[in-house]
Amino acid sequence: MSLEKMTLKHVLKNSVENFADRPALSKVNGEAITYEQLGQKVQTLSTILNNRGIRVGDRVALLSENMPNWGVAYFAITTMGAIAVPILPDFHSNEVLHILRHSEAKAIFISEKQYNKLEEARIEGLTTIFILDNFSIIPPETALDKLKEFIIEGQREYSKLKASALKIAGWNTAEINEDDIASFIYTSGTTGHSKAVMLTHKNFVFDAQETLKIQHVSEQDRLLSVLPLSHCYEFTIGFLIPIMQGATIYYLDKPPVAKVLLPAMQKIKPTMMLTVPLIMEKIFKTKILPQFMRSSFIKFLYHIPLIRKKLHRIAASKIYKSFGGEIHFFGIGGALLAPDVEMFMREGGFPYAVGYGLTETSPLIAGCSPKVTKYRSTGIVLPGIELKIDQPNPATGEGEICVRGANVMKGYYKDPERTNEVLSPDGWFRTGDLGVLDKDGYLYIKGRMNSMIVGPSGENIYPEEIESIINKSDFVLESLVYKDNGQLVARIHLNYERLDLEFKSRKLSETQVSRHIKEKLEEIRRQANANLSTFSRFNKVIEQTEPFEKTPTKKIKRFLYTN
Repeated sequence: MSLEKMTLKHVLKNSVENFADRPALSKVNGEAITYEQLGQKVQTLSTILNNRGIRVGDRVALLSENMPNWGVAYFAITTMGAIAVPILPDFHSNEVLHILRHSEAKAIFISEKQYNKLEEARIEGLTTIFILDNFSIIPPETALDKLKEFIIEGQREYSKLKASALKIAGWNTAEINEDDIASFIYTSGTTGHSKAVMLTHKNFVFDAQETLKIQHVSEQDRLLSVLPLSHCYEFTIGFLIPIMQGATIYYLDKPPVAKVLLPAMQKIKPTMMLTVPLIMEKIFKTKILPQFMRSSFIKFLYHIPLIRKKLHRIAASKIYKSFGGEIHFFGIGGALLAPDVEMFMREGGFPYAVGYGLTETSPLIAGCSPKVTKYRSTGIVLPGIELKIDQPNPATGEGEICVRGANVMKGYYKDPERTNEVLSPDGWFRTGDLGVLDKDGYLYIKGRMNSMIVGPSGENIYPEEIESIINKSDFVLESLVYKDNGQLVARIHLNYERLDLEFKSRKLSETQVSRHIKEKLEEIRRQANANLSTFSRFNKVIEQTEPFEKTPTKKIKRFLYTN
């Protein structure tokens, strides 16, 4: 794709011109808007924003579930030179208000479902509120119980402004440069410290273009979006790239639980999807693995490699068909994928690919197409990005991953100290992740530097590697390893569905169930330790009765359990 400039404005103009009649954005059960209609809606909304006093460099927030209007609003903001501030729907109202104040947002697009987080909030400088579902304009500090009547009135106001804007609509004449900031993205990481990452137009467009060099996307592709658009992973790879290539993106009306997701897949028959590991891990642990463990004979057969591969292929084929039967790219990112789940997809012939990146790198750093994946690797480094392993361990080659390229952020907004900690004067970004490159240039992630534990004799212990061993048990859904009072501890969230089947068959009392769970946890500890180095073995195990709290990309918020 040849662009006059690496800006979101030029991306949209190019796609509107080249794919005018193609469907661009749609709800699964709705009518798609074409690329031409997308361009018209963006131009109109930009004009209205301008009339409401929004200028180049002003911040405009977006707080909503995924929907076609999200993309319309985002392009309207950025193509006029303003800065989009997408807010994750999972954020608490306190965090939402902090972001609005910290970013000094002048306007916000918010969905009806999220409006309670803004009700009667007094944000200095926030003068315009759009209800994203229909672009109604409502007065600031509108009470929730008055929202419906104000939406009706707001629609009338929007219609008037729209009619006026259509008379003068055209591409906003604001001059936008590649290095202008397009977005502030507030991260919700595993450390608990939210940062405002400043990403430029060039950051996004460059990363998208380099990603297209390793994975082809065409105007015939259909992408079903299930991750929040306010996350950089979904925005760049699941929104910007399909728009650049003239593909169609579909959005769900409800959260992506199985009873919503599977009918949508059968209807849309997506060719591409982006997910986090938890989605396939849950399917494998709760639906597939129990079938292989339902009798001692099948369990015995499952441990014979040749038979296991055949069983994996049969099961993966069923999942492929239930997903619509036309997926050629099932991308997985945001967190480490469990080894047994990857082995299942690999042996089953499922078209998966793993990627690696951070918000600060727009996001993708490494990845590959399903045909050239390597087991446990996140793929090769994108062609236009430099990557080095800093201070590698002489024995293992492992060290901190550092990257440099046009995808690296400008810095953290209002936080020069933290910016200087991770960005060197010559442009190298310190990821805080530990990794190693093999002889073919494939990258392997070992874990986070801030979660690494130093063993009794100075050994490097990676909790993520211990967790992957623990999680191999079909009685474990997820785990967390940390150091407490000088010893390694594992918190384990058990697969209670699997345990319930066992309890019912044995008709255990409540006291017996409690004792059995303790015995099961000890058994898991012994089995895991038998497959770990002496210095990586954990002494204590704790039952985590509730699922761990997670970030939007489903990484466990370690700081909540380890401090």
